[in-house]
Amino acid sequence: MLLSRRTGCVADQPTLMTKSTRIFASFAAALTAVAPLSSRASSHMDAPLITLDPSANTTDVYAFVSTESGQKYLTTALAVYPFEEPGIGPNNFKFDENVIYQINVARGADIAAGLPTVSYRFRFRTITKNRDTVAQAFLNVIEQINDAGQNLTQHYSVFKRAAGVNTTLFADALVPPNNQGRVTPYYNQGDNGESRAREGVAVATALDRYTAGGTFASNGYRVFAGQRDDGFFADIQSIFDLDFSFSGPNKPFDSQGGFNVHTIVFNIPMSEIGGDQQVVGVWADTLRPGTIVLSNERKPQSTKPFVQVARQGNPLFCEALVPIRDKDRYNRTPLTEDASRFQKYALAPELATLLGVPADRRKNRTDLAAIFIPDMLKVDLSTGPARLAGGTNAGAAPDDAGFSRLGIFGNDTLKSKVQSGFGNGTVPGGWPNGRRFGDDVLDIAVIAIKSDLRTSPPMLDLSSTDIDRVTKNDIGYNKVLPYAATPQNGRNHPHHGKTATAPSQ
Repeated sequence: MLLSRRTGCVADQPTLMTKSTRIFASFAAALTAVAPLSSRASSHMDAPLITLDPSANTTDVYAFVSTESGQKYLTTALAVYPFEEPGIGPNNFKFDENVIYQINVARGADIAAGLPTVSYRFRFRTITKNRDTVAQAFLNVIEQINDAGQNLTQHYSVFKRAAGVNTTLFADALVPPNNQGRVTPYYNQGDNGESRAREGVAVATALDRYTAGGTFASNGYRVFAGQRDDGFFADIQSIFDLDFSFSGPNKPFDSQGGFNVHTIVFNIPMSEIGGDQQVVGVWADTLRPGTIVLSNERKPQSTKPFVQVARQGNPLFCEALVPIRDKDRYNRTPLTEDASRFQKYALAPELATLLGVPADRRKNRTDLAAIFIPDMLKVDLSTGPARLAGGTNAGAAPDDAGFSRLGIFGNDTLKSKVQSGFGNGTVPGGWPNGRRFGDDVLDIAVIAIKSDLRTSPPMLDLSSTDIDRVTKNDIGYNKVLPYAATPQNGRNHPHHGKTATAPSQ
């Protein structure tokens, strides 16, 4: 089954049996067999301590099958630094040189064990061209990334670790500039720094020059790291207002609308992880030195090994299911301990009670535990490419035919060659079969909690599939690397109060 970052109202509704009901139940059973009871996830501000460390705070993880130029990839993405206000200055948001950003892939028995089969590490360094100026980031209009006008530039390396062997995949990739506005005009519509950010495109040749210049290829891998629009959309504020019926006056209200994050997007060739005839697990974590010593202007010196400070797999788990007493512990704990420490919170989630779920669906939720324990996104690599979301604003690339923000609940499915699913290998097109940009994880989660997938046939409540009335991102996604949408313009972006989603351009 399936859960997400937060959830909405619940009512005791009649059983609705559909094709998607049976498909989803079958896939949930398959996931249970692949990874018995162990999962994890987190969100934008999921635990007390990590809110004090935004550059290491994981906001979202994505994983799905993609193809580009005839090559089949496992596309993975990690976003950090929640609620970046566009256009902030004179300092601006960036990746932290003292943080290891890590994307993990588990295969075979490692999935159930919660162990990485292979890990990819991303390390950043910052260069300031001119330190005798107050203009920290920008000295002029940026024509190309890392030109003379880009005073602050981040470089990064990517390392692969598998079977105890470390391999350098990228030695000096570049991060494009943030979208400030006038000094970064090519991010924006009409190449005008006063305009809204560009909508997503369908082909790589249509990408803006900064994004295209920030995409690198080596050894079959492809990578992008930089500022992007926050691709998560939902009315989370209603939940924090204890309005689990989403009945407030500001509907629809996209709590992340108008904000940016820093995102790493990494395309992994199937041949690098054992081919595509398998299901893999994907999660991310961030690590900091155990001790840092500061001395005048010298760079911080690490004196102890790196330790995990945050982690994320599926949306929701730490933030909405794990109670306060264990939230910080969760972020510091490896997946290997999920079953013993955190499984109880998936089996009897307090959120089900807050949402008014009937009593028989508040305990022994083995269907939820099968998704969240251990907390990693499980992705069937044997399918064709996932259908991708585009956008509905003017100028945006359209959704792929058959795409549904509700995934399997919207009859968006794929065909597996390695598991039966719902007859002939039919599996979900989106979360919980990985996660795509554009998956409406809040609505999917609410439907899952309201339903009961432990029964045969399962009780699936589809009486409401528009839980919070936020049904799209505020800007259209790209349908090519980096998939995440253009970062919001510091001079012109949709923010809270007027609209929850970007108006048509």
